[in-house]
Amino acid sequence: MRGIRLLQGMVLVCILLVPVLIFMFLRGFGDNTYDIPIFFEKGVENPFLECPIGDTTQHYIPDFTFTNQESQKIGKAEMMGKVTVVDFFFTSCPSICPVMSSEMERVNDMFRDEPKLQILSISIDPTYDTPEILQSYADKHKAKAGKWDFLTGDKTEIYQLAKCGFILPTLDGMGVPDDFAHSDKFVLIDELGRIRGYYSGTNREDVDLLMLEAKVLLYGNQ
Repeated sequence: MRGIRLLQGMVLVCILLVPVLIFMFLRGFGDNTYDIPIFFEKGVENPFLECPIGDTTQHYIPDFTFTNQESQKIGKAEMMGKVTVVDFFFTSCPSICPVMSSEMERVNDMFRDEPKLQILSISIDPTYDTPEILQSYADKHKAKAGKWDFLTGDKTEIYQLAKCGFILPTLDGMGVPDDFAHSDKFVLIDELGRIRGYYSGTNREDVDLLMLEAKVLLYGNQ
């Protein structure tokens, strides 16, 4: 009889412990965070000496100002306090740009009603891509200025920004579409101007990840 009571007592203790264990599990699960890296916390390497000599502290997107499809000035100042998705493209691109722009449409659709996220698509062929050309391209992709801006400006400044600001390879095609070279990456920038991720703009799964991590920056503590 004593052994039965002991067994019953042990069973009762186990039953009582179940809610406690579940609570501890859920509490521990709730404390988990989705960590998004901060790129270039110790500065950016400059092996080809293309960029100004910097220090070894956190890299931030440098100051810039270009012109959007409505001939408005848009730049670094408009990025502050917002999450920004950036890519480099050109409207006459015969290869990856159409796919990238279609994928960026998905990003635009996902965050259309989110005022704290914006998109900047910067042309690497600013001689051809005037505001008028960019407006036509924006209309094609259902882009509204102020939400998804297509930018043009001084070519030297654009290439400097691509290579030294966003750390993306970029090659001037001198007006020949097939000779231009640029990255397919979408770059995720946080509200402080730090790079938080690179994602292939030609890969649907990568763009899905971009949208997920943009939501974490918007609604989490990252």
